[in-house]
Amino acid sequence: MLQNPPSKGNSRTARKEAGDSGTLPSEDQPDVQPSFLNDTLRFPPEGLQPSMKFNKSFTPKPPRKPKLERTSSLDELIWQRRRLFRMSQESVTDAAEVGSSTRSLQGSPPGWLRLASCGNHNQDQESLCSLCKASGTPHTGQGKFSLSNSCEKMSLCDKLPKVMPTRPPPTLELDGSFPALRTANRIVPDCADYRPCSRSLCTRAGSSWSDTKLHSQGMVCDNCSRASMKSAFSLLTPLRVRDVRSRSYLEGSLLASGALLGAEELNRYFPDRSIGIFVATWNMQGQKELPELLDDLLLPSDLDCAQDMYVIGIQEGCPDRREWEIRLQETLGPHYVMLHAAAHGVLYTSVFLRRDLIWFCSEVEYATVTTRIVSQIKTKGALGVCFTFFGTSFLFITSHFTSGDGKVSERVLDYNKTIQALALPRNIPDTNPYRSSPSDVTTRFDDVFWFGDFNFRLNEDREVVEQILSQGLETDMSKLLQRDQLLKEMDNGSVFKGFQEAPINFRPSYKFDIGRDTYDTTSKQRTPSYTDRVIFRCRNKGDILAVKYSSCLGMKTSDHRPVYGLFRVKVRPGRDNIPLAAGQFDRELYLIGIRRRITRELQKKRALKDQKGSAVCSVS
Repeated sequence: MLQNPPSKGNSRTARKEAGDSGTLPSEDQPDVQPSFLNDTLRFPPEGLQPSMKFNKSFTPKPPRKPKLERTSSLDELIWQRRRLFRMSQESVTDAAEVGSSTRSLQGSPPGWLRLASCGNHNQDQESLCSLCKASGTPHTGQGKFSLSNSCEKMSLCDKLPKVMPTRPPPTLELDGSFPALRTANRIVPDCADYRPCSRSLCTRAGSSWSDTKLHSQGMVCDNCSRASMKSAFSLLTPLRVRDVRSRSYLEGSLLASGALLGAEELNRYFPDRSIGIFVATWNMQGQKELPELLDDLLLPSDLDCAQDMYVIGIQEGCPDRREWEIRLQETLGPHYVMLHAAAHGVLYTSVFLRRDLIWFCSEVEYATVTTRIVSQIKTKGALGVCFTFFGTSFLFITSHFTSGDGKVSERVLDYNKTIQALALPRNIPDTNPYRSSPSDVTTRFDDVFWFGDFNFRLNEDREVVEQILSQGLETDMSKLLQRDQLLKEMDNGSVFKGFQEAPINFRPSYKFDIGRDTYDTTSKQRTPSYTDRVIFRCRNKGDILAVKYSSCLGMKTSDHRPVYGLFRVKVRPGRDNIPLAAGQFDRELYLIGIRRRITRELQKKRALKDQKGSAVCSVS
């Protein structure tokens, strides 16, 4: 019973106010939400206490026992408040524009509180208070809204418009960083029902969350099975249980869908089944000094994308071969690894491959041939490196033939000795043995790149060559190439049978004064010539497409200028019966090159900072 009972007039006024606001239940009114309203009567808000008057005969009913439910933690309450607040932003805005016919929302409590109250009418008062404390909003509003108004406006939840996305979802990007390698964001047709979800919906899930809650939060896609629990953010192709359980007699063959070197894996990395290969040759003249940067050679500025494979052949290499390989690794960066490196005297060959592709290479084999009569002097000869990538076999040969303007026949003998004595392959199976010849190593591989200092010259006087070059015919060298010894011998069929060369649109690469752009000014007055070449051969016509063929004029530490070619090469699926390299590469070289790359960048920044700091004006 309440002390200081009110007067009769006041009681009537209180009953009238109660009837208008719906705050106080009467004997004629039905019992609506007894637990929630009885708790309100026992602990009335401060704003309602002065106006609340009761009869002496009124006895509050005891509250019903609340259902036993798991009490939400403080983290979950805060998370619910933030999520519901964001969801209610657009709903409140849309509902406010409807007008007085659907009741104005001005002066109503925040949207997250209305949604929370409508979603669970039996939520106890303590949970509601804790939610208000966590969000920093007072539970008993003074001047904002009353408890009676909040209960009256709870019915507005059903009339709020459905939350719709403001804009369509972004389109799925299918292209990766490189045009030939597209693994990210790829959708497999067999698993197209796995739809990516928004990252903003991926929250910390409690241990007691059910499948319904997982679906409601977007953590499980609607069309996929709940038992799979496929991650929507994985770049790997999902494996269905039925596919793993199935057996097939095609396993391990060319047609197997799960073969490591099969068509499915090849299409995953190279949808057009072609890779980019960079091939370069350079006669260093045995100089100890190396260029500080190799970007102009390996990464020309007029190219948009780097290549998938880099093969560099050196003749008369520098004394420190390891330092040269470190410079290559430093230039190419962490996306590439050195698959193999071989040497024959001063002939060097280095093969770099994208780090993602080392799993699809076979073991690397190499062989050497010495063409000089005195075999101890290994300055002239050939070095061959071969391996299989997926189902396509490659052979890369670096050669240094006999020098001299008139020694064409000796150079032809060097070629014939190389194709006969180069013992490759040994353990790698031939992809097409019916088209191979035991007397020619170039017929045992699908694609062959032969590059080096062939030493074929121009059959013309120096004055005539300089006169042609002075005409400025930078893109048309046909007048010079009419006197080229190599093209003449290839037309006769005496050397490089079945090989091709891309059109030459650059100046002769030999012989320059070291450190200058002028041709030989010594007493010998050698004729400028195209001694450094890159040629290619393929079993299947059209498998190799020359994209660019040029020289690097910026590297002036030798009397030769490097010559390089860019090619698009078709690749075919293979069988899982070849000896794989198992992802092996020169890890020590990789770490040294990357560490030096970072150190060099830090030194540049430090030097730039010191240069700015040294510019200080002193006032005397």
